[in-house]
Amino acid sequence: MNMKYDLEERTRNFAKNIISLMMKLTQNSINKRMIEQLIGSGGSVGANYCEANEAESKKDFIHKIGICKKEIKEIRYWLNLLLHVNLNHSSEFKPLISESQELLLILSKIISTCRNKV
Repeated sequence: MNMKYDLEERTRNFAKNIISLMMKLTQNSINKRMIEQLIGSGGSVGANYCEANEAESKKDFIHKIGICKKEIKEIRYWLNLLLHVNLNHSSEFKPLISESQELLLILSKIISTCRNKV
């Protein structure tokens, strides 16, 4: 039970950290669209994880965790593109990219474990 709340808090903090960094970036036409996409995906991971914890079935749970995993992959995509055009903030992007990789591994493990349970 504790793991559920730890991951909820972790995904919420991840989204907050994304927002904090995005607020520091220059608001130009290149950044604007990518920032909007990233913030949407960043919040979606935690929201979908909360929904997964209220799933009506194992299949529903796996489906919602799968959505979280897809959103994490999208986050990694946008982070890398934004890093490319905001190299002056590279030291701030690296922890977010690292956290996205860790969350991807955690979510993949959750799906794998659920599918392997009889």
